Amino acid sequence: MKPIDRKIYLASKSPRRRELLRQIGVEFELLTLRNDTPRGPDVTELVNPGEAAIDYVARVANEKAAFGWNMVQHRRLTLRPVLAADTTVTIDGQILGKPASPAEAMEMLERLSGRTHQVLTAIAVHHTDMQRQITQVSQVRFAKLSPASIKAYCSTPEPYDKAGGYGLQGMAALFVEHIEGSHSGIVGLPLFETAQLLREAGIPLA
Repeated sequence: MKPIDRKIYLASKSPRRRELLRQIGVEFELLTLRNDTPRGPDVTELVNPGEAAIDYVARVANEKAAFGWNMVQHRRLTLRPVLAADTTVTIDGQILGKPASPAEAMEMLERLSGRTHQVLTAIAVHHTDMQRQITQVSQVRFAKLSPASIKAYCSTPEPYDKAGGYGLQGMAALFVEHIEGSHSGIVGLPLFETAQLLREAGIPLA
């Protein structure tokens, strides 16, 4: 009997998503989506004019998964499910992306200080006869942050590759008073929903 292929492709550069997949025992190979091709990024993460956060993350996750699946077919790789994800932070209806400078990171954290914001992570799985996507939304309330703590945090490397300018899995955990939703979703990959889609794609999980 041919053994079941339990492996997937992960179309993401995020080390946090790799760690979370390993946590639930999912084997994967990486599909690298490039940002610096002559024609621009393989998948743009620019927000369309007037685009709501929930539509934005779903679109980007689906586009990443679709690009990864096309890559699998073009390279004639073993046909396995392609998983992609996108995370964004929103407050007052505005999307907060990855800060490009310490000043921008500090401005974001000042805005989040003492308030509740939303973290949205969309996951998408594309396979031979499957294109499925789920978005998980969590509420996160920050304590009131002092200017000194904001400045100290923004002097570290942590804020600059993360939506909203902070990472729950790092020192910014000290900022969080309350979470309503999915801890793993805030970090970058909601594991309950991810397992649901992977089971639908034929990956056996507990």
